[in-house]
Amino acid sequence: MQTETVARDTDIDVLHQLNDGYIASVQTSDTRWFEQNLAEDFLNSNPDGSLVDRAGFLEQVSRPATMSNLEARDVRIRLFGDMAIIHGRTIYTRANNQPAASRYTDVWARRQGRWLCVAAHVMRG
Repeated sequence: MQTETVARDTDIDVLHQLNDGYIASVQTSDTRWFEQNLAEDFLNSNPDGSLVDRAGFLEQVSRPATMSNLEARDVRIRLFGDMAIIHGRTIYTRANNQPAASRYTDVWARRQGRWLCVAAHVMRG
């Protein structure tokens, strides 16, 4: 039982690190990080309702970010065996210096021993 708790805590720690990496990589347009951490079958729901595959998302994130000071808040990680759902809120500054916020949900799957993001959804307010 204690081994399961340690493994769960380790997974939660890894997923927190991945979530931090995801947010930082959005801010810095770090496509290399995403190439390493997105599943081949990754899909992203954009705030405008469009759905893009991995290649489309990599193209989107490669453009310089139009926001600054991006921070994740209220992060909740729910673990379901080899699947995890991360819910969070971001705060950031728009290009016009106005503060803004959004919500996101990312779905992660453990594949061949490592966590990969398989789906993401972003909603801006």
